[in-house]
Amino acid sequence: MTTPRQPAAAPVTRLPTAAPREIAHITFDALGKVYPGASSAALHDVSFAVQRGESFGIIGRSGAGKSTLLRTINALEVPSEGHVKVDGVDVATLDENALVGLRQRVGMIFQHFNLLSAKTVFENVALPLRVAGVPKAQIAPRVNELLSLVGLTGKADAYPAMLSGGQKQRVGIARALVHRPEILLCDEATSALDPETTDAILTLLRDVQREFGLTVVLITHDMGVIHQACDRVLVLDQGRIAELGPVDEVFANPLAEATRALLRPLQHAWQGRAAGVAARQRAV
Repeated sequence: MTTPRQPAAAPVTRLPTAAPREIAHITFDALGKVYPGASSAALHDVSFAVQRGESFGIIGRSGAGKSTLLRTINALEVPSEGHVKVDGVDVATLDENALVGLRQRVGMIFQHFNLLSAKTVFENVALPLRVAGVPKAQIAPRVNELLSLVGLTGKADAYPAMLSGGQKQRVGIARALVHRPEILLCDEATSALDPETTDAILTLLRDVQREFGLTVVLITHDMGVIHQACDRVLVLDQGRIAELGPVDEVFANPLAEATRALLRPLQHAWQGRAAGVAARQRAV
């Protein structure tokens, strides 16, 4: 159940009226971030929650604050004000050992893959386990299991330069899963890929989420990715929440101008596709 539509001036829309059944997996409370020397805040008064097992999208133009917001979840960015909580625990209160534990529970995949060029696929996936001191006898079975999961059986001895962009991102996904995380952060994970490869990677992410019951937080500038991959979407505009709600509702009836602007390229593509289909039907 959702609230009635709020006036267009309201920064947040479609918030649930009922209390969540349990503590949210990730909670942002009045989060703010100001970088030294910056003329404006990167994030301002950002408050929302991500539920366990949800696929949650964050979208906005370049510079909207998406990556900054995502990286506060695993403390790669430290907020200037407010709180980020994982399972009800404030990330800022964690000591060094607890922070290591959090980062093992939170996997992350990146836009540019972040693979080590001098190491094989197997070695890239195994690296987090070796750094964590996992016994060697346990590493090979886990890495091989993940390479099979992401469709890279037979590529263990290949180097990154020998792989396509989609294959490199599959390595990144396997590496992000080595510690059996509860949360998977996707930082523009498909923006360097062509449309066909993007579809394949999004399908893999959905399969992985279902198999492991992951909470996925995905940031992108592409509404098409949001439409394919997410249950709910948050629109960031100049560091503030412009709109928040179920993907289908936001697509069908965007309330914020920032959302409408992000949707226009997708709507034009859909209209062009529909016109092409109609023209072919008339020609038959």
